[in-house]
Amino acid sequence: MMEAHPAANIFPMMDDVRLQELADDIKANGLRVPIQVLDGKIIDGRNRMKACEIAGVQPRFEHIDAGSNPWQLAWALNGQRRDLTTDQRYILWAECAENDRAWQEEQRRIQEEANRKRAEAAKERERREDGTLAAKRPTSAATTCGTTGSGASETAQGACQQEEPRPTRTSDKKAELANVDRGTVERNDWLKRHHPDLHQQVKEGKLTSSRARIIAKKQEKIARLEDISAQEVKAAEGVYDVIVLDPPWPMEKIERDVRPNQAAFDYPTMSEAELAALEIPAADDCHVWVWTTHKFLPMAFRLLDAWGLKYVCTFVWHKPGGFQPIGLPQYNCEFALYARKGAPVFLDTKAFPTCFYAPRGEHSEKPEEFYEVIRRVTGGRRLDMFNRRVIEGFDGWGNEAADRQEARVA
Repeated sequence: MMEAHPAANIFPMMDDVRLQELADDIKANGLRVPIQVLDGKIIDGRNRMKACEIAGVQPRFEHIDAGSNPWQLAWALNGQRRDLTTDQRYILWAECAENDRAWQEEQRRIQEEANRKRAEAAKERERREDGTLAAKRPTSAATTCGTTGSGASETAQGACQQEEPRPTRTSDKKAELANVDRGTVERNDWLKRHHPDLHQQVKEGKLTSSRARIIAKKQEKIARLEDISAQEVKAAEGVYDVIVLDPPWPMEKIERDVRPNQAAFDYPTMSEAELAALEIPAADDCHVWVWTTHKFLPMAFRLLDAWGLKYVCTFVWHKPGGFQPIGLPQYNCEFALYARKGAPVFLDTKAFPTCFYAPRGEHSEKPEEFYEVIRRVTGGRRLDMFNRRVIEGFDGWGNEAADRQEARVA
């Protein structure tokens, strides 16, 4: 099969389904549009060539004048294909424009080299004729300006004619030439400079530029959160990117018939004033979860205000069974109020519900299932305040955690 021109190869081929549909049409109706060839290579018609091969039909060819600008041709013939996304259209236009400039520069170099050789040949003939060098002939204005030709770029023509450039935003001009919106131009140019891997996926139609930019920003956020030097600074300042609090609420023991021997708590409690006075070691952008029960929901919201945190939503832990006060429903869930300082972002939001089921642990222990999710969706330094056990990926803050850590080391 005839080789395709590099200018044609930057455009994607049809998928298998559409290619088969084209082959069926060609088999039934013949090849309506001939395959166009430039300098012995296919400049337009790779899909038609492949479809002819599938259909067993002899292709027809149309040869374009040698020396034609392949990149302008490729764009003119393929730039408005209906199967191209807006992102792909701009990316392919930009590639054609870049290669077009390089092609024209090469043509100018070849022309200048040919002119130089002709001038040297003329001088050599003059030497042979009279033995002396002819006087240097002045260079014409046309030669100084350079031959632009009908295929020259707008920039080259403008420089030659000494036109006053019209003030315009670069991205607006690109959008106009590629027939796309300015946002498409700016997103794709940014991706090409900073995230070429994502830019390639947009070119292949696997991602939109909007989605790729979101992914890129997330990757940058992860890199910043996990940067060793940044974590060292936060460690020195004693601040964290993620904080989980399980406050020792000021509970009073409720004597009841079902547990008559329960008369004291297993850990000390704090008053609302004492909790409100706590310094929460949050970084400028910080995720915060505050565990609470039905009884202390109002106080938990007041504490968020006292700590300067903005409430966002509530996570609900559905537990198997639970305490049921006389005359009231069974309390078979606990809450983790999610709040923020600054503008932290989640690294992943898939499989990230606000309600989850998990078995009970020891008294007041929060489930590992919760921490597994937090480790997946956040990055940076993490702290578990008033925790009842050692939590992987979290620094501990609280007497019980320290005791358990010492027991583990021993």
